[in-house]
Amino acid sequence: MKTVVLVIGANGQLGSVLTESLKQKFGENNVIASDLKHREGYKGIFEIIDATDINGIHEVVDTYHVTQIYHLAAILSARGEEMPLQTWDINMKTLFNVLEVSRQKNIDKVFFPSSIAVFGEGAILDHTPNDAYLDPATVYGISKAAGENWAQYYFLRYGLDVRSIRYPGVIGYQSLPGGGTTDYAVDIYHKAVRQEDFSCFLDKNTTLPMIFMDDAIRATLELMDAPKENITLRTSYNIAGVSFSPAEIAAEIRKLYPDFKIAYHPDFRQEIASRWPKSIDDTMATKDWGWKPEFDLESMTTIMIQKLKEKYKTGSRNLESLVL
Repeated sequence: MKTVVLVIGANGQLGSVLTESLKQKFGENNVIASDLKHREGYKGIFEIIDATDINGIHEVVDTYHVTQIYHLAAILSARGEEMPLQTWDINMKTLFNVLEVSRQKNIDKVFFPSSIAVFGEGAILDHTPNDAYLDPATVYGISKAAGENWAQYYFLRYGLDVRSIRYPGVIGYQSLPGGGTTDYAVDIYHKAVRQEDFSCFLDKNTTLPMIFMDDAIRATLELMDAPKENITLRTSYNIAGVSFSPAEIAAEIRKLYPDFKIAYHPDFRQEIASRWPKSIDDTMATKDWGWKPEFDLESMTTIMIQKLKEKYKTGSRNLESLVL
């Protein structure tokens, strides 16, 4: 059977890059990108979908005979704390809509992204294991923890093949920050390339797990390609990339920009970050589907600076042009 993929939330930081990778894998005519508004300059099939409207998802699935759904639409951690009830409603309703459409239409595979935001004070912060106690302290984290359990429920109850990854902070040059607590690690590179000072909303020594976009995309595709019998976790898999603090990333940037200046002004996001892991144990992902990261802080920084210099050299300063 031909694979036809629907990406919900294709305009986001992860979705914009994942959509292009899926097009390379399955062909441009077999990937349907969707979001609340059309992406300027996008090449391929694009449908406007409000994921809170289950009928809109149904219609696109029927029209294109979709076999896989990647559900990436969500309100992220920092923005979510500004409107907690709306964040819960949107994050959960969109997930339920995707799960129900997938169950009713016998979708082959569903991808649901989780996050390290599911961890709270009950988890070991160093080398946090996959089975750590989940007591998230943000509405985003609460919605992701609930989503993991619903994903497992739909697998156990209906046999729906839902797969999930708990992403660390994702760092990529393709788009601007999207409202997450770890997004300082994207913004800092933009400021460095533009030779501007950077104001960091986290303390200089706040170590968090991060992952370079290329690794995050590869992990997603490898998980979805893995044989069904290899998937032993139906909640979500930990994956690790590289852990560092704002001071460490600033030091790495100064190897290329010696005059780069950073000031620290912790805000409410510091409290969020202080409850998150410093490093992640991804043994289960390695065991079940062979996961292994390829990028460290040095190699990631080299690529980020190089790619952003190319973007800014051509005048690509706005979000639309920074997205692939």
